[in-house]
Amino acid sequence: MSFTPPLTDGTSVGNIRTRSVDLDGQDAKAESSPRANPTRTRTLLGLANSAPVVEEHQDLEHHDLVWSRIRLACREPFAEFFGTFVMVLFGDGSVAQVLLSAGQISSPGKAGSGTYQSISWGWGLGVMLGIYVAGDSGGFLNPAITFCFCLYRGLPWRRFPVYLVAQFLGGFCAAGVIYGNYMSAIDYFEGPGIRTVPPSPTATAGVFCTYPQPFLTKTGQFFSEFITATLLMFVIFALKDESNRGAMGKTGAGPFFPLALFFLIFGLGACFGWETGYAINLARDFGPRLMSYAVGYGPTVFSAGDYYFWVPIVASFLGSERQL
Repeated sequence: MSFTPPLTDGTSVGNIRTRSVDLDGQDAKAESSPRANPTRTRTLLGLANSAPVVEEHQDLEHHDLVWSRIRLACREPFAEFFGTFVMVLFGDGSVAQVLLSAGQISSPGKAGSGTYQSISWGWGLGVMLGIYVAGDSGGFLNPAITFCFCLYRGLPWRRFPVYLVAQFLGGFCAAGVIYGNYMSAIDYFEGPGIRTVPPSPTATAGVFCTYPQPFLTKTGQFFSEFITATLLMFVIFALKDESNRGAMGKTGAGPFFPLALFFLIFGLGACFGWETGYAINLARDFGPRLMSYAVGYGPTVFSAGDYYFWVPIVASFLGSERQL
């Protein structure tokens, strides 16, 4: 959810030397083969001509194989996919553990394995680790944040569609892994083959995506998501502002940015999460929602809450865009 410029020639990360590998600089054998040109692919996607990789990459035995060239050509979209994947694994995993273990007296706490606070921890850790995973791409993990950096920070607009798809697929696939892991627990909690959506008292669809409290009006739903999205983007810009001496240093949050995001997401969940679940992210909400539909929760995942599903999508973009 941050923007970090791609690695450039001579950059040092830990003890690893990195450089931007020019994809046109492959050996003659690779250039003469009929494979697609990675540089052309990267240009079409709005990516830099050079991909950030470790310096020894071109010396590897299989660097000119098709999969190796695909990885180089789409390195940043893959980073967004896996970063979002990790984020949703931790986030949805924390919700699943808290919800499905509720009231279990045999658990360590004698009343289930976790509380609402555990969910805030899970999402905070997921965002922090997802940013570390997606460092090569900037670690946006959120289409609304990607949109904002295109609008206000000069990120090429051609990257927006491919990043959006990568982020959506990351959330979608992570939800599938969570469902596979907790499928037996869901059967035990709801009953074999039963899949319900809030406000059912045994609903488990909330493991995957957000649902509003039943008393909320449509205006209340929208306003709750709008506030959290605005706060998220405002604080991110403040943390990335190099002139902001209060942002954990003289040049913005710097290497502490992922940690700062952990506290930000934890705080949003602790203070604003009850009413709508603080989705604030199309990839985190709509991707898993579509997966829950696919695994048997049915069309009510879209109609629940008076067709609430569109609110996190629209509110996240409008809230994030309300920056100076």
